[in-house]
Amino acid sequence: MEPREDESPAVLALPGVVDHDWQALVARGRTQGFVHAEDVAHVVRDVELTTDVLISVSDALAKLGIEIDDAVEVDADHDATPASGRRRRRQMDDTAGIPRVNRGRRTTSGDVTAGDGMRMYLQEIGRVDLLNADEERHLARLVAEGIEAAATIDAGAVDDTERRQLLRQVSRGQRARHALTQANLRLVVSIAKRYTNRGVQLLDLIQEGNLGLMKAVEKFDYAKGFKFSTYATWWIRQAVTRSIADQSRTIRIPVHMVEHLNRLLRGRREFLQEFRREPTVPELAESLHMPEDRVSELLRWSQEPLSLDSPVGDGDDAELGDFVADDVAGPASQVEVLDLESKIVELLDSLGEREREIVQMRFGLGLDRPRTLEEVGAELGVTRERIRQIEAKTLARLRSPLMAERLREFLQ
Repeated sequence: MEPREDESPAVLALPGVVDHDWQALVARGRTQGFVHAEDVAHVVRDVELTTDVLISVSDALAKLGIEIDDAVEVDADHDATPASGRRRRRQMDDTAGIPRVNRGRRTTSGDVTAGDGMRMYLQEIGRVDLLNADEERHLARLVAEGIEAAATIDAGAVDDTERRQLLRQVSRGQRARHALTQANLRLVVSIAKRYTNRGVQLLDLIQEGNLGLMKAVEKFDYAKGFKFSTYATWWIRQAVTRSIADQSRTIRIPVHMVEHLNRLLRGRREFLQEFRREPTVPELAESLHMPEDRVSELLRWSQEPLSLDSPVGDGDDAELGDFVADDVAGPASQVEVLDLESKIVELLDSLGEREREIVQMRFGLGLDRPRTLEEVGAELGVTRERIRQIEAKTLARLRSPLMAERLREFLQ
């Protein structure tokens, strides 16, 4: 019997995609019948984002009977529906068919508390109507034409009449870019909210996501037939996750490492909830399907650096640095060590050349490490026993009262 379409092998020939993540996405899609665009963006997080990549992923999922759900989730606190409950009639630019940004009544300082930037921002973007597919394609076409017109102007060799026409195209493209961006700001908020409590403030995540949205507007290929929100989700998520990797830690960790760390920490929390204890490295490796040495490496990466200025206890006076031993010798100790080294050199200079070499090699004086009797014998071309005899005789001489008196002050 031939396998059904959704039972065919889950293979994606796309460099940069982790097979484990792809298989997990396919398994989820076969269970639900669909996958979210944000989940697809996670799988292709290390891939250069192009519409051709989207086509490859979409075709691979379609062959398995899995659809991509690119619906935009809009929270109630910044819904686009006006208070009256009626949908506003979209105002269009008469010359270019560009939707005007309809913000309704602008918020005054009395409507929100001072400093509540988040709520004010959500209220502002909630007054912008969403776009349908035809409007997205129309705006994307104007953006592409504007970019092409700007490139033609920069190349030169255009007369005044053509230049004025190209400048009008550039202006329409800029207005279309603004309208397409404004209409998708809520998509950024929806994605950014999924990455809170990871070391970066939500407003900062939204700002980074907005930068990704603007890149998506510039690079979107409307001729491929995809919804803009599907393509923009990839860019927004990549901008947000890279922001977390760059800003959330004192020591920056690569983006791909952050993804593995999140997976590790999530697995550890799940184990703790189920078994009421911390998992061992072998247990984590088994549950995450990772080698033990890889898990150990990730656990080391997961450790956060501590500030020596961190307060200790309930009082304000004690800091962590007060309880950390300082291994660096002070100036007085350093001077004493230098003086001792000088005295030792004087004592060694009073010995014969071979005796001095044997003592230096046996105790590692001026060397990287002490040498064994065999190593010293091989170096000087004598037997191990002969080296032992010379060493014993030399040390007895150095321990004589006359010699020892010169170092006695350092024993106090």
